[in-house]
Amino acid sequence: MESLFVFVFNSILLGVALAMDAFSVSLANGLNEPDMRKERMAVIAGTFAFFQWLMPMIGWVLVHTIVEYFSVIDQFIPWIALGLLGYIGINMIRERNEEQSEVKNSQLFMQGIATSIDALSVGLTIADYDFTMAMTASLIIMAVTFVICIGGLILGRKFGMKLAGKASVLGGCILIFIGLEIFIKSFL
Repeated sequence: MESLFVFVFNSILLGVALAMDAFSVSLANGLNEPDMRKERMAVIAGTFAFFQWLMPMIGWVLVHTIVEYFSVIDQFIPWIALGLLGYIGINMIRERNEEQSEVKNSQLFMQGIATSIDALSVGLTIADYDFTMAMTASLIIMAVTFVICIGGLILGRKFGMKLAGKASVLGGCILIFIGLEIFIKSFL
């Protein structure tokens, strides 16, 4: 029983750690769209949660099939995250004077990949797990991410109402900062 508790607790902690980038991007999305409906919030949080489930599973599969290629992919993760988040952030800042609009599905897809690409390395962390345990850990990570992202969207919406015209600039800066943080952290 204790090992089940430790497994679930570790998976929750891993989910919290992995969801921090998605939380920040959710906050930026909420800032950008302060009148976002609950359905749209569920789609955004669900997208981030899906990618936070998918990436550890892809990492697990890579570890169990083509381990030697995984190290090649791993070195490009910071560059991909920086490029995607920087691109989205710069576009948000450029569009600051335009009417606020919801995040496009293509942008949401890129955000989902950019904020979860570091979760590929979680495949190494859960490499000792069998398929059922890896899937369970990834599902826990997904649930934690969903809840955390909903919180980020709610906070962003709340402050987005107060910041009105400056929200897209702040949101864009947050995305660029997250991209830079992922990039810089990879070299430390």
